[in-house]
Amino acid sequence: MAPSGPGSVRRRCRRVLYWIPVVFISLLLGWSYYAYAIQLCIVSMENIGEQVMCLIAYHLLFAMFIWSYWKTIFTLPMNPSKEFHLSYAEKELLEREPRGEAHQEVLRRAAKDLPIYTRTMSGAIRYCDRCQLIKPDRCHHCSVCDKCILKMDHHCPWVNNCVGFSNYKFFLLFLAYSLLYCLFIAATDLQYFIKFWTNGLPDTQAKFHIMFLFFAAAMFSVSLSSLFGYHCWLVSKNKSTLEAFRSPVFRQGTDKNGFSLGFSKNMRQVFGDEKKYWLLPIFSSLGDGCSFPTCLVNQDPEQPPTPAGLNSTAKKHEQSCIDHGE
Repeated sequence: MAPSGPGSVRRRCRRVLYWIPVVFISLLLGWSYYAYAIQLCIVSMENIGEQVMCLIAYHLLFAMFIWSYWKTIFTLPMNPSKEFHLSYAEKELLEREPRGEAHQEVLRRAAKDLPIYTRTMSGAIRYCDRCQLIKPDRCHHCSVCDKCILKMDHHCPWVNNCVGFSNYKFFLLFLAYSLLYCLFIAATDLQYFIKFWTNGLPDTQAKFHIMFLFFAAAMFSVSLSSLFGYHCWLVSKNKSTLEAFRSPVFRQGTDKNGFSLGFSKNMRQVFGDEKKYWLLPIFSSLGDGCSFPTCLVNQDPEQPPTPAGLNSTAKKHEQSCIDHGE
């Protein structure tokens, strides 16, 4: 077994550090459960009916919060399939050719049978030197994961995972249920919070849990509402966070709404056709993550029709690389 070098030790240390935000959220969630279910509902509430109703509603939101958070964290991001990887002969050719037109000609030949319509700002084939593959549409290289991620949205430190095609729906539900969780706590805790300030509560440790619980729930409600609202807007426009910061570039120019199919179809791209699964953290997004329909009419004549096995009527367009997503 080869000895571990300094680089290997640093990588392992970074992996541990990346879990700190997740541990923080988990500890905060554990405390909120104790503060709400035990100190507020069981200790402070005197009305049995109110106790039962609050505990039932709370545990429902708590379960959906945990479920969606777990799925967001532990669903592996999808990477491009092997058809997008260069063959050994193509890699040899690419290494021999200098950067420039000859280099691009090798990539064009390799991509001629692929449903690739996006390009770089200069009109070149989008190629990842790290992964040695031709990037599918909307795919980007994550500098944290050191992998190409299908339909990458962003790398989220709060889930220690890339948010992309495979878990974007879970991420949205995580935001939605965490927001509902905080709003519910703030709303049901409000009257007891007021009693705290008017000395209407007995002088026990419960009163301090009630006070801090309201402050935490109210604070997170504000931040989560803005983040959730932003991602709802992205879904309605069928954009990723990367595409919102830098619009896709098509052969005829930049089109910030190139992937938008209309509100209803945009929603189905993320949540799927079966509405019974929309509110559950179960994968139901449309497509395979490698090709996507667009609103563009004119398809690139140099590209073949999209294979039937790929869910796409994708048209020509270009897109550049951004920070965590190249």
